[in-house]
Amino acid sequence: MSMGSSAFRPDLPYRRNPQVALRPEPFGALAYHFGTRRLSFLKTRQLVEVVERLVEHGSVHEALGACRVADRERPSYLRALASLAEAEMIVRRPPHP
Repeated sequence: MSMGSSAFRPDLPYRRNPQVALRPEPFGALAYHFGTRRLSFLKTRQLVEVVERLVEHGSVHEALGACRVADRERPSYLRALASLAEAEMIVRRPPHP
């Protein structure tokens, strides 16, 4: 159940798109989408951690909390994640049972 084309909703669960590979870099990571052949930059290691751990949490907000993203940094992380969702690098997933 992929809902990647819908508006980004940080109150819902997401995961890294299975068609996306992350290549670690000193600044964070490069994300490559094998389906669309798009490349995105994850500019911090903490953002990489958030993307990788989205699947473990019931919402983006929970993942940000689990990764200890500071409250003052959350708006920029939400913008980055919304951009990744728009590029289908992350996709909505059904909640865990």
